[in-house]
Order: sequence, then structure tokens, then C-alpha cells
Amino acid sequence: MKKNQVLIGALLCLTASISWGAMFPVAERALMYIDPFYFAFLRYLAVSVILGILLLMKEGKKSFSLEGQGKKLLFFGTMAFTVYNFLIFAGQDLLGHNGVIVASIMESLMPMISILILWVFKSARPMKYTIASMFLALIGAILVITNGSLSFVFLLKDNVIPILFILIGVIGWVIYTMGGNHFNGWSTLRYSTLTCILGTAVSAIITFLATAMGLSVPTAEVMQSIYGEMIFMIIFPGAIALLSWNLGIKLLTPINGILFINLVPITTLAIVFIQGGSLSSYELLGTFLVIYALIQNNYFQRKNLPFRVEKMNPSEKKHLIKGTQHQ
Repeated sequence: MKKNQVLIGALLCLTASISWGAMFPVAERALMYIDPFYFAFLRYLAVSVILGILLLMKEGKKSFSLEGQGKKLLFFGTMAFTVYNFLIFAGQDLLGHNGVIVASIMESLMPMISILILWVFKSARPMKYTIASMFLALIGAILVITNGSLSFVFLLKDNVIPILFILIGVIGWVIYTMGGNHFNGWSTLRYSTLTCILGTAVSAIITFLATAMGLSVPTAEVMQSIYGEMIFMIIFPGAIALLSWNLGIKLLTPINGILFINLVPITTLAIVFIQGGSLSSYELLGTFLVIYALIQNNYFQRKNLPFRVEKMNPSEKKHLIKGTQHQ
């Protein structure tokens, strides 16, 4: 990877992670008025329209062709915009105020989950420094959220169902993140748009069925009361974060880019602090560990890859390139 590519990819993943970190405190207020199913569905319905218009303007009608990739696009879109989108907010809503913190720290499990998926299904063992960075970042994120207290463990024990919802949602987003490598010849905008449209279509069907079974439709008054929150969720954690994340992952590869998700709980905590909270020594230490882990991984990534490639024979280089594409 070129140094500029690493820097741009890091900035893009940073933008997405900070946006998602701000998402949970904002969603908390909105979920006081609207059901999480409608909240999640309407959010990405608007994002689908925005991305669809952008794709039409930039790449034309031909870019909406599925090119025989419809099943893959539907699967990855469903993982992100139905499984993740529905379950993350449903879990947060069931947990109440604690859901803001729990949802953000559960996102920090994404790097570990991605390692397991690649290791088990792709036989792609990550570099030792990447594994070390992931564990260090996870420890930092846990310190930030728990403030060194074991009370978080008891919270997990007493709220198994909503936490399971959030965990399944997180796994869905990891799968979606890895799915982008199946479409290397496509632009980030095209992959993002088509998966968003198809995944949102699945969400629409589920929401319709839930409504037929008694789910209440949000009134005009409800939508008016959460107008600001919805605009924020659509623009920043929605369209901007989605495009930034997919392009950043494309530049860094999932195994490296997904490390930035550890900034989500730190951003969440920062917002809670701005709203009147305070920072302890545990939270400051955790923040330092996450930032250090990200810097360490990117440093070794840029330092070691050229050396490794230079020392490899042709067959090893081919294997490395293939492995990177899997990641």
C-alpha cells in the first residue's frame, strides 16, 4: 500500500467511526418517540434515495445493472441495512439509557469477529501486529466504557436478549464490510448504493409485515418531533459514513480498516462528557490505548509490507496478493 493510500483510507474510516459514535446518543432521543423498526427503515430509505440520485448523476442508468450479482448484493445489503440496522437499534431501545454505552462497546468486537471469520472461512491469518493491535484497542475501548468497573459484566448478564440482538447486528455489519471485496471492479458509490437499496427493500417488507401485525405507524407529529435527529442520522451516520467507510475499507482492506471502529465508543463517551459527564483516569487510559493501537498497526503496516514483498519469491507474492484480496 502507498503511504498516501493508507493516510486517505485512515481519514475516511476515522470519519465514519466518529459519525457512528455520535449516532447512539442521537438515536436515544429519537427512540423515545418512534419504534426502532420504523426509525431504522425510514433512515436508510432516505439514504437510498440520496445515493441513488448521486449514482445516476455520476455513473448513469447502466450503473444500476446488477450484472448477475443480484444474490450477493441482496445478501450483503440485508446484512447491513436490515440485520444490523434493525437489531442494533432494537437492542439499544430495549436496554434504555444503558443501550447507548452497550451498543457502542459491542461495535468494538468487530475486529475480533472479522479475524475469526477470515481465519475460519478464508484461512487468512492476519499479521501478529494486527492481532496485537486489535486486542490492545479492545482493552482500551472496554476501559473507556466500563470505567474500570465490573458492573458492566452484570449488565450483560441481566440483558441477554437485547445484547444478543446487538451482537448479531454487529456480525451482520462485519460480513457487509468484507463483502465489498467481491466487487473490486465497481466504484464505492455503486456498491454502497445497490446494497443500500436492496437491503432497504428487505427492511420495507419486514416493516410492512410488522405493521400488519400491529406495529404502530409514526404520525406526522412524531416525525416532526424527531426531525433534527433524523436529518443528522440520514446525512452523517447514514450517507457520509457509509461512503467513507466503504472507500476507506477498500483502500486499507477490512482487517486493517475495521480497527477504526474502536473509536466509536470513544466518540460516544466524548459526547456524553460534553453533555455534562466527566472523564476518569480509566477513560483517559483507554482512549490512549485505542489511539496507540491504531497508530501502531498503521505504522507496522506501512513499514513491513514493502520489505516482505521485496523478499518474497514470485509464488509467495502471488499468494500475498490473493490473501490481501480476500481480506
